[in-house]
Amino acid sequence: MSDLRPDLAIIAANVAPGSRVLDVGCGDGALMAALRDARNVDARGLELNPANVASAVGRGLSVVQGDADTDLLYYPDASFDYAILSQTLQTTRRPDTVVEDLLRIAGQAFVSFPNFAHWRGRLSLLWGGRMPVTRLLPEKWYDTPNIHHLTIDDFRALVKERGWTIDGQWFLKGDRQTGDANANLFAEHAVFLLRR
Repeated sequence: MSDLRPDLAIIAANVAPGSRVLDVGCGDGALMAALRDARNVDARGLELNPANVASAVGRGLSVVQGDADTDLLYYPDASFDYAILSQTLQTTRRPDTVVEDLLRIAGQAFVSFPNFAHWRGRLSLLWGGRMPVTRLLPEKWYDTPNIHHLTIDDFRALVKERGWTIDGQWFLKGDRQTGDANANLFAEHAVFLLRR
């Protein structure tokens, strides 16, 4: 599982073996394949991009084409142990509703996203006056799939407002984990494990 993107490696390490998992926005299925092969997980996927669906199905994975904003309502309550939404939350039209659906569908939900409050982004806006382009956010403002620019503190406020419980939280600086202290300023990426 060391070939996984750092946030996906954190998720993979914290999914219980033998679980039922729904990976929403699963991309080419790299995480699902790792969970299947290393943890004996029954993994299913939902992906918007048809090329990624084809790639995941080519790996022998059960993936359907669909949209997190509209298609999660078709999944029955409590049908999975975990739902995963990695680097997809900021691309949804209603992130709050999507997370509500994840927690309806599964007992726990992993949510990972880039932290738009990272100091490099702040500095870029302060000194350059332009939207930042970074390794984790490589698109220009007019070509980005990101429609909701959230921060770690924004997400924590949403969690508190909705009464969800945080069972785990991890923060990444580059490809390495960093501590919780000042994560909103220093972490480039966040991973949360939630439950109702």
